[in-house]
Amino acid sequence: MKYIVTALLCFITLVLISSCRNDFEFSASTGDLKFSQDTIYLDTVFSTIGSSTRTFKVYNNSSDDIVIPRVALAQGTNSKYRISVDGVPGQVFEDVELLAKDSMFVFVETTVDIMDFTSDTEFLYEDTIEFDSGGNLQKVELVTLIQDAVFLFPERDAMGIQETILLDTDPDGNELRISGFFLDDNELRFTNEKPYVIYGFAGVPSNKTLTIDPGARIHFHSQSGIIVADEATLKVNGALSMTEELENEVIFEGDRLEPTYDDVAGQWAAIWLTSGSKDHEINYATIKNASVGIIMDNNNPTSNGATLKINNSQILNCSNSALIGTTASIEASNSIFHNSGQSTVVGRFGGEYNFNNCTISNYWNGSFRQDATLFISNAIPNTDFTADLLAANFTNCIIYGDRNIELGLLDDGISAFNFKFENSLIRFNDFSNNFDGLPDYDFNNVNLYQECVFNVDPQFDDVDAFKLRIDNTGGANGIANPTTDTALDISGATRDLVDPDAGAFESTDLSGE
Repeated sequence: MKYIVTALLCFITLVLISSCRNDFEFSASTGDLKFSQDTIYLDTVFSTIGSSTRTFKVYNNSSDDIVIPRVALAQGTNSKYRISVDGVPGQVFEDVELLAKDSMFVFVETTVDIMDFTSDTEFLYEDTIEFDSGGNLQKVELVTLIQDAVFLFPERDAMGIQETILLDTDPDGNELRISGFFLDDNELRFTNEKPYVIYGFAGVPSNKTLTIDPGARIHFHSQSGIIVADEATLKVNGALSMTEELENEVIFEGDRLEPTYDDVAGQWAAIWLTSGSKDHEINYATIKNASVGIIMDNNNPTSNGATLKINNSQILNCSNSALIGTTASIEASNSIFHNSGQSTVVGRFGGEYNFNNCTISNYWNGSFRQDATLFISNAIPNTDFTADLLAANFTNCIIYGDRNIELGLLDDGISAFNFKFENSLIRFNDFSNNFDGLPDYDFNNVNLYQECVFNVDPQFDDVDAFKLRIDNTGGANGIANPTTDTALDISGATRDLVDPDAGAFESTDLSGE
């Protein structure tokens, strides 16, 4: 019997020893985790109301069982987010095990008391979930709006690949794509009930219309924007506002609303009206702090092309240009295009442009600027591409800035180049006589320049604060044509019936302000 017991003990010991195989040894994480999402967007919350729970997965695609030394919220116990890792709640987790070719769930939620925020400078509440540390550190961003909002962003598929929009193919057949998504039918109307926050490019599908109601607020993350496909349309239906809150105007801007970002250009990409899109209308809108406010493409001079009408709107403070039209058909009235790192308004590679009572100005101080505020051409500079400039009419406009030459014209001598300036204020000081003898700059030619005034300061209210009202003693005062001017200015003020002013605003006495 003694020998039987001894043999049994040895057998049990052998089994226990053999069960501690190297198959279950865990290696340290090497920073190669994959995530189903790299940014988690939570519903905005108000006082003591919790958000819905968001879930993402963490993948170990390696052949080794690993241990993640640390999973934690960057703000630790001070964070207003709550997380759980594979069903275990907490804020800091040590030595989290993850088997080879396996995954785990992470759940995120938040409850934010609005009383915790002492001012309206807090627009986004953000934290980060950190996986590991040092050289192996990986992060998943957490974003929550302090006010209620609609988040629109590219989805990820089961493999974690983010949604993109096909733009074109290169000469070798390679696809050119951008991070973005097409709006569903139930997303093609933006209302004023909640602000919209867009990550990536929100695409308007072909044969669809995106309609934006009065008072809507659209915010873009970095490198984000709106892109309108072939045969699609953008309608911005802003209306005149009665207060400084611009309650009826549609505003497009970045998603950082702290005061330090009020005048930071280039925070988001652009509104892109692609070739073949059509019938666009933008009324009472402010587009600010983009790389390019509006890009309008139509590279086929033989087609009817896309059309864009801009009324009573302003495009401000763009790091590149406010408006770029390429063989485009654009009409604008009572609108302001102000401050850009390059030309504020560009009409290139031909097209048709008709501007009335518009202010096109540039006092950019973000970097050195060498381009005129208005540039018109029938070609694309430094290329062989040329197309007819059917018309470029600027009537009752202000074209001004802090450079001596604020009007640039490029005629390649091959395609048509039709333009005319009437009853407009233009800055053009050719101190070096570089433009003498060039027919396009013959300011005495009434077929090109009729009743225009040159180099008399319009006396804007405050160009750095984007206040483009003009004083009643400035150069644009009383020079517009009463038979062609707009009856009301951009603010809804009635224009003088006999001596109206050029530009988007009818003048006022600014001396007392």
